[in-house]
Amino acid sequence: MDLLIPEFGTIFWSLLVFGITFFILARYAWKPMLKALKQRDTSIAEALQAAEKAKADVSKLHAENEKLLAEARVERDKILQEARELKDALLSESRELAKKEGHKMIEDAREAIKNERAAAIQDIKKQVSELSVAISEKILLHELSDPAKQKEIIEKSLVDVKFN
Repeated sequence: MDLLIPEFGTIFWSLLVFGITFFILARYAWKPMLKALKQRDTSIAEALQAAEKAKADVSKLHAENEKLLAEARVERDKILQEARELKDALLSESRELAKKEGHKMIEDAREAIKNERAAAIQDIKKQVSELSVAISEKILLHELSDPAKQKEIIEKSLVDVKFN
């Protein structure tokens, strides 16, 4: 039973060593340890706040990126629509110009054909008149080669002149 009940000296020295250890620990070890724990707790809290802020910033940036992407898509669609409209306008304008040029070319060709036809008719008339003169000349030379026939033609011409 002696083991279960400590002696007074053991209790005294145990309490004295415990008190000194407690004082030394309280004075020199616990304050720095508590200070270090508090700093660690503060740094963890700041890190959590920074993480929350970063998360909010990332969320905000993501929202801004989505907004910019949507605006870029709208701008792209607008540019594509303008390009389509410009293409359609250019095609329409080109078709109209081609039609006008085609009509002009047809009219020019008709005019050229008309002029060529008139020139051909004029040339034919000239050739016919030259041929008529040549034939008339040959006939007259043949008819006028005889002096009796010359006299007869002159008399007929004089008779015709009197009646006119």
